[in-house]
Amino acid sequence: MTYTTIQNSIKIGTSTGVTLPAKEFKRMGLKVGDPVKITFEPAVTKQITLAEEYADFKQQYGETLKNLADR
Repeated sequence: MTYTTIQNSIKIGTSTGVTLPAKEFKRMGLKVGDPVKITFEPAVTKQITLAEEYADFKQQYGETLKNLADR
């Protein structure tokens, strides 16, 4: 049986984890301690272009850089 869901990763102590929905865990007949095979991939990937990075940098530091140049 295969179950697909999108879950957010969460901080657990110094580790990162993903929770399994309790109703699906129960529906599959699983109990705590049962082995589970996990396959994962990012649900959303965002590739930032150099132009986007520059625009973000300029928005954050543009006024400061202008003030330095005008000295």
